[in-house]
Amino acid sequence: MPVPVPRQRAIPAVESGQAQAAPAVGGPSKEETVRNEATTAENRNNAAHDHSAHHTALNATPADGVHQGVSTTSVSTTDVSATDVSTGSVSTSSVSATGVGTAHTTLTLLLIEDDPTAAPIVHDLLDADGRPIRVRTARNLTEAERLLTHDVHCILLDLALPAPGKAGEPDDELAVLRHVLRLAPRHAVLALTASGDAERGTEAVRVGAQDYLYKDELDGRLLSRAIRYAVERKRSDTAERRLAEGKLRAQENARLERGLLPTPLLEGSPLRFAARYRPGRSRALLGGDFYDTVRTPDGTVHAMIGDVCGHGPDEAALGVELRIAWRALTLAGLCGDELLNTLQQVLEHERDDDEIFATLCTVDIAPDGRRAGLCLAGHPAPLIARPDRPARLLPYDNNGPALGLLPGARWPRMQVELGAEWSLMLYTDGLIEGRIGEGRERLGQDGMVEMIRRQLSEGLSGEALLRAAVNEVRELNGGELTDDVALVLLDRVPAPLP
Repeated sequence: MPVPVPRQRAIPAVESGQAQAAPAVGGPSKEETVRNEATTAENRNNAAHDHSAHHTALNATPADGVHQGVSTTSVSTTDVSATDVSTGSVSTSSVSATGVGTAHTTLTLLLIEDDPTAAPIVHDLLDADGRPIRVRTARNLTEAERLLTHDVHCILLDLALPAPGKAGEPDDELAVLRHVLRLAPRHAVLALTASGDAERGTEAVRVGAQDYLYKDELDGRLLSRAIRYAVERKRSDTAERRLAEGKLRAQENARLERGLLPTPLLEGSPLRFAARYRPGRSRALLGGDFYDTVRTPDGTVHAMIGDVCGHGPDEAALGVELRIAWRALTLAGLCGDELLNTLQQVLEHERDDDEIFATLCTVDIAPDGRRAGLCLAGHPAPLIARPDRPARLLPYDNNGPALGLLPGARWPRMQVELGAEWSLMLYTDGLIEGRIGEGRERLGQDGMVEMIRRQLSEGLSGEALLRAAVNEVRELNGGELTDDVALVLLDRVPAPLP
């Protein structure tokens, strides 16, 4: 819940009961006096709430310049004047602000100054739309921490304030600024320094302040523009930092994916290879699905696809470990039940939870390409398509349990005939578990077989076939799939006669 803030234009040190508001030039009008007296009564009622709420509000996160508790109506704000207060020059730029300077948001300034009457702050601080800027005053950092609620947009800090405790080194002239930046990392900060002390002001900007002002050269018009400039600059800096972090994260993800996805080792094989991987919704990196394909020195082509239960980074890492172990064991000559038994030992050793398991499908294709051995560990059977017959699933009657479920389990190796020309598709259950329309019905293996038959009849093959399959499943689901999808396609096409 936002902390109530009085609507008076005077410096509301009266809000905290710490100091008297500095009188305006020529003295307050009768209307202002009546309004201040009414507001003081309201402040007394809100004082207890302010004290209990400041701890929660202090850690609130402004969103693109909009603070919680303030209306977030988004409009385009143009011609916001940005002032270089160190030189007095003014530049005007067109910016789009969300919640800053809108018809429903009032800027709030927190002045941290041990002698508020010494600071030449006038009451006529206006935002870009001519509305008063609210001002709160704190005599020290303890009061500032209490008044630094989520509706504060900018902090005006006197650099001459003493540093709190051991916040900095004894000779650190900016120790108080460093403390405030740690206290309010998401707020705009203006440094207030003595006239002519440009070196200190410049150093304050380098440390993290948005700008610096000369205390004895300040007036209301200049300060109003400086506040708006600081708030917009902080919002822009935050957006730019988030954009840079997003780009960096995307680059890291791309590098990580390239490192995690395998490069098939099929040199010397006549088989054609294609694969497609699509993480489920809400995940930018790989999930628990994994696959690989290698050719051993005797000419046998080994293909594998698997799925670790779950979708987090731990499952993805475990899937990569299993894939690497499978490749090493396969190149070492292991196959069938012996290979799967060793992989189960790897899984049991590497998993964080005894409930974690993995399904797996392995295929070893003879050097002549006409037959293959098939092992299934709780995984869906591959699909085979030949020119002379409709696409169908390979037998799965001897399907063994998933890895990690039963100690001492066995996985029979089935011999299957492939023929002279064929396409073999391995896939994970993410492809068949998507829904069909808005009901509870899922695509299933039968629906997938019919879909692949139709796409093959349309002349699709290789990567185009896999891409069309994934896209159609997404469309049938009405959007992104919740589970990861991995597909591997191996094709054998006889060489043309001379």
